[in-house]
Amino acid sequence: MKYLTKKKQQILTLSILSTLTPSLTFAEESASAISEDSTDYDVISVTATRIERGTKEVAGAIDVIDSKRIESEKMFNIKDAIQGTPGVLIDSKNSAYDSRLIIRGAGQKANYGVREIMVIRDGVPMTDPDSFSRFDFIDTQDIERIEITKGPGSLYGAGSSGGTIQIISKSVFDTDSNRVKVGVGEYGQSNLHGRLAGDINDSNAFSVTASYRKSDNDWRDWNEFESSQVSFKHGLMLDNAATLESELSYHKADLQIPGSMDENDFERYLNSGEQRDTSSQWQHSGRYSTIWFFNSRYEQEIGDLTLKPRIYANQWDHYHPVTGAINDNPGTTVFGTDLELAYRHQLWGESTLVSGITARRDKTDDSKKFAYADLETNPPPPWNPMGPDTIVRTLSDRPGDLLEVEDATNTLYGFFLQETVRPTDKTTVDIGFRFDRTSFDIDNTAFGEYSWGSSSYVFFPTPVTTLTDKTFNLFSPKLGITYALNGVFNIYGVAAQSGQVPSESEIQTNPALDAATARNIEVGLKGRARDWTVDLSIYNTTVSDEIVSVLNPDMTTEFQNAGETSKKGVEISGRYDINKHVWMEAGFAFSDYTFSDFIELVRTGPVLTPNDRSGNQLPFVPRQQYSLALGYSNPQGFKAVVRSNSWGSYYMDNANTEKYEGYEFVTNLMLGYATGPHSVQLNVSNLFDKQYATEVKKSTSGDKSYSAGAPRTAMLSYAYSF
Repeated sequence: MKYLTKKKQQILTLSILSTLTPSLTFAEESASAISEDSTDYDVISVTATRIERGTKEVAGAIDVIDSKRIESEKMFNIKDAIQGTPGVLIDSKNSAYDSRLIIRGAGQKANYGVREIMVIRDGVPMTDPDSFSRFDFIDTQDIERIEITKGPGSLYGAGSSGGTIQIISKSVFDTDSNRVKVGVGEYGQSNLHGRLAGDINDSNAFSVTASYRKSDNDWRDWNEFESSQVSFKHGLMLDNAATLESELSYHKADLQIPGSMDENDFERYLNSGEQRDTSSQWQHSGRYSTIWFFNSRYEQEIGDLTLKPRIYANQWDHYHPVTGAINDNPGTTVFGTDLELAYRHQLWGESTLVSGITARRDKTDDSKKFAYADLETNPPPPWNPMGPDTIVRTLSDRPGDLLEVEDATNTLYGFFLQETVRPTDKTTVDIGFRFDRTSFDIDNTAFGEYSWGSSSYVFFPTPVTTLTDKTFNLFSPKLGITYALNGVFNIYGVAAQSGQVPSESEIQTNPALDAATARNIEVGLKGRARDWTVDLSIYNTTVSDEIVSVLNPDMTTEFQNAGETSKKGVEISGRYDINKHVWMEAGFAFSDYTFSDFIELVRTGPVLTPNDRSGNQLPFVPRQQYSLALGYSNPQGFKAVVRSNSWGSYYMDNANTEKYEGYEFVTNLMLGYATGPHSVQLNVSNLFDKQYATEVKKSTSGDKSYSAGAPRTAMLSYAYSF
């Protein structure tokens, strides 16, 4: 530490304080400008503007999940920390690393994984150029804080209209967070974690983390999960006060995805609390992946100039049985860089220019798609007695005949620029933009396919080769203004635009898809005081060429461009410290999302019939979402937190034919005790053991598909810190 300048020491100290005590952080315009007699209580964020700034001065809606919240959760899944955030819908289909994540309606069309939302870890993107994000990269036990920006306009958000989630891991220079943690719980849950960090010498630091998570989830069939993660970090402090942080990690995750339920299956689940032998054809879906990940980040101040170059590379493979076929990707190689600089100067008052370029290339060779080998079949239907046997269900996830071979290359090049000026002591103005160019080069050879019409595999007389070469140019400007009404309240206004590219699979199923464009107008109020905080946002987002999903009668998904959708909403959240031991939090979101102009093409056999859905509500997004939390802690080491989340009703389909009632007061409880280096914690999820659906969809023929919420589950953890 002796090589840190005084200014660097102040910034490091303030950054640590901002994550450990967010309600008491003293913040003005940046960490380096904070004075001891400031009366502005705020938490520092770096995600919205790429520079350290109190959230009250950010023109836009931003939520920071601090280390206290994270430590109070069992953190089996990223949703444990994020759920309850207004405007953010998140849940898991298997209580493992997978998450269905939606921010202000963006990501709604994804059947699996996260789309339309940029996910970043320590400034390095976890999101592919086609907007698909994977959470098997993330060690949930090594998270210091999470920052969520909502809506278009983030400087990090290349091609993502919903917003940005940045996951900030524990710093290699934090040598006071060493621990061993052991957890066991119901349904075969186990959690092991260890962290060891220290100084090699005065300028070199290291940390090693290892985590293991497992769950049998035997309340339903085919739902096991197992994950192993190891990470080594190195930190170097140079004589010129620069820092270089590097990380090499390995991740292995095995995930079984349970079959969906029809109405009869769901009724049995409601009566028994268990999910057995569903009617789904695809009983053996899953994802089994391994990932090597490297990144290196350099930071140096040269006078008024701060340089922040980053490079990263990863190699991942997966075996991924899904609906109709088994995907076997032997390896995707990713290389990327983000070259950022910040320049402090005088333009219109105290000003900061942030600029940089990004580049990324994802290359996949010899990815294959197979038929399922082991199947239960029925004789062909009477109307086609000479046809193939129809598939009733899979019997294993063993690969059979080859269906496809594919090579694919995705590239992304981007440039970003933002000028921040302060014309008065009370006013901050951000004006900037991103420009991104995303290209897809896909070479696919198909030998056969699963036929939804005959419920069987069909093989072609000769292979069919398809070449896809498509490029999207995305321009994302932003103008934001904040104004301090007094020392407690700020108001803000923001106008921003972001583009959204289709995913690789969406382009292949519908090459005519265009990129969507989201334009957002938003105003808000933020208040920060010693004992309370409040955030209010009112927004209107118009999305042109919205990419929407259509569920066909055979339960396949097609993607189409809607002419225009309108997303209007209100979000409010707040915290109040009743006294030094007791606090309460509340959040509420109202969402009015409609198709302004949408002709849905409904497939009936080989025929596509147009249906006007203009004026209908978007499916799956509840009109109301609210959360409540109450916490207690005392100097003797006892602590308790109870959190409850509710989703209102939502339509199941684009036609708005039927609603699902949602759920009310799904409640989680934490009880803990700490003394010296020892701590014990009990986490109970779904305390009142409610049976409900995390997702309900309805096809154009009226068939419904349900995903079950997990029953009450308790986990007991012990941690020793050293």
